[in-house]
Amino acid sequence: MKVLHVYRTYFPDTQGGLEESIRQICLGTSRLGVHCRVLSLSRRPNPSIVERPEADVYRYPLNAEIASCGLSLGAVSGFRELAKWADVIHFHYPWPFADVLNLIVPHSRPTVLTYHSDIVRQRVLSYLYRPLMNRFLGGVDRIVATSPNYFATSRILARHAGKVEVIPIGLERTSYPAVSDSLLDQLRSQVGEGFFLFIGVLRYYKGLHILLDAMRDTDVRLVVVGAGPVERESKAHAGRLNLDNVVFLGHVRDEEKVGLIRLSRAIIFPSYLRAEAFGLALVEGAMYGKPLISTELGTGVNYVNIDGETGIVVSPGDPDALRNAMERLAMDPAAAQRLGDGARARYEALLTAERMAQSYVAIYSGLPGLYKKT
Repeated sequence: MKVLHVYRTYFPDTQGGLEESIRQICLGTSRLGVHCRVLSLSRRPNPSIVERPEADVYRYPLNAEIASCGLSLGAVSGFRELAKWADVIHFHYPWPFADVLNLIVPHSRPTVLTYHSDIVRQRVLSYLYRPLMNRFLGGVDRIVATSPNYFATSRILARHAGKVEVIPIGLERTSYPAVSDSLLDQLRSQVGEGFFLFIGVLRYYKGLHILLDAMRDTDVRLVVVGAGPVERESKAHAGRLNLDNVVFLGHVRDEEKVGLIRLSRAIIFPSYLRAEAFGLALVEGAMYGKPLISTELGTGVNYVNIDGETGIVVSPGDPDALRNAMERLAMDPAAAQRLGDGARARYEALLTAERMAQSYVAIYSGLPGLYKKT
């Protein structure tokens, strides 16, 4: 079976939770006989095809962006050719330009759409986009929600409930690198251990400013891993607060990220808006047996982290609650261990890439018109 994944950006151009989700789907389904390709846009698409272990990545020039929606003339002809190759086209939402591609490029391939998030920020543009969105969502054969929580709270998904299935995002631990003792020692000398770890692209909805407010008047330590649009203002905010218990490491290699997770006390995830639909960093922490601190958003974040079972859940936008949660885990290693064990158990039961891949292959195999190419 040949599956084409369609999303606006992918490795090696960008690194984030959604890109990692696609990588894990490709890795997991490839072990079950699926051959994957990824269509994405790039500011520097040279080479135009990147061969990666999980998929061949076909990159087309990014010509313009409107409200973070990448546009590309080259992707139109590219999509036409890749659709001829594919048995199944798998869209990853939201990317409105993919709606356009599906509309203007005729094809007869069955379609799956993974619904990663509602469009939250661009409310005026989303109103104008709604007719195209409704046509697109109404036309795909299957829609996948990444958690029962998000499905239950999305008004858009509710309109298409008859074709929605829930498949939580899963990770394969063997796809993450092993960490040498020498690297662990190097990281330990740099940032210590027992710190709280934030991992993610630094975007407006991540709540990093709230977490930095929580770091005042406490002895707990925070390590921030990631880069992004609010990086500069986050560092400036930490400077204004005179926080000597916060370290910004920027983007790190995968080996370093795994080492930092192993050295940390817990993963902290302060996102405060619904744009945070799942929280893959929480799954990474759970995979390594770390307790989790997150907020109540009514999204997949609250599917991964269960208060009192895998970690602590607090109200969004509340720095005092975040500080109290960190101090509780810092002062009670036994509770931290118990919650970390619970997080690992939840990962093994519900959040593995193997489980996710089997569910996707079952959907692909049941699509109407599979292999009936024209």
